[in-house]
Amino acid sequence: MDNHSATETSPFLSLFAALSYGIASMAMVFINKAILMQYSHSMTLLTLQQLATALLIHFGRQMGYTKARGVDMQTAKRLLPVSLFYNANVAFALASLKGVNIPMYIAIKRLTPLAVLIAGLSSGKGKPTAQVTLSVLLTAAGVLIAALGDFSFDLFGYSMAFTSVFFQTMYLVLVERSGAESELSSVEIMFYNSFLSLPFLMFLIIATGEFPYSLSLLFAKSNSLSFLVILILSLVMGIVLNYTMFLCTIVNSALTTTIVGVLKGVGSTMVSENLIQ
Repeated sequence: MDNHSATETSPFLSLFAALSYGIASMAMVFINKAILMQYSHSMTLLTLQQLATALLIHFGRQMGYTKARGVDMQTAKRLLPVSLFYNANVAFALASLKGVNIPMYIAIKRLTPLAVLIAGLSSGKGKPTAQVTLSVLLTAAGVLIAALGDFSFDLFGYSMAFTSVFFQTMYLVLVERSGAESELSSVEIMFYNSFLSLPFLMFLIIATGEFPYSLSLLFAKSNSLSFLVILILSLVMGIVLNYTMFLCTIVNSALTTTIVGVLKGVGSTMVSENLIQ
């Protein structure tokens, strides 16, 4: 896990970053499903994942396994919006699930590529190819058609989901910009995001009423070997997912990351149906 250099902009690295993020994201869907069936406190899980990420990178730097630089307050202040948008996305996504069914939630989140495309054009970035633009517009059109057929329309749920799309767009655009302007590696951005997220997440698990019951339940379930294996796998894959997401965004673009996310959703659906059959 090193600082990326100019050589990392090769087509091979770009493809590797996109594929890694897609595979990690798809795997995380099933791992989260497995852990949440036994332990439903999602915000506490996210907090543990971010804590594990920050500690792993910190000790990796201390032991010389990574060349990531130490904490710099100016960099932390500059990356604070990334962390705020990241956690706001999570909070609004969870709130939207209270009023929107899962298929419609997934459909609405597929508007993120369109939002990233618009944000990129607004900031003066180069215009994407006609094929990419057309695929993004077709995806957005499909979401609108699906919304028109949703008879269980919930204004609050939809509002939360669209707000989540906005925050996800903003943090991906900021990650892309931070990597390009500050020459920060994906590991460094991931560390700052995890480190800065912890106070916000601690507030959320207290505000939502998860704490302290979620911790007492976690200790009670730690006697189960199968639960511990799934929990550790969830923590590890949470780190891998964040790393590959930031890597894909820095090496490729925010738009590429969101498109890979859409393809991941299609792949997850296909795998789920095959498992059920």
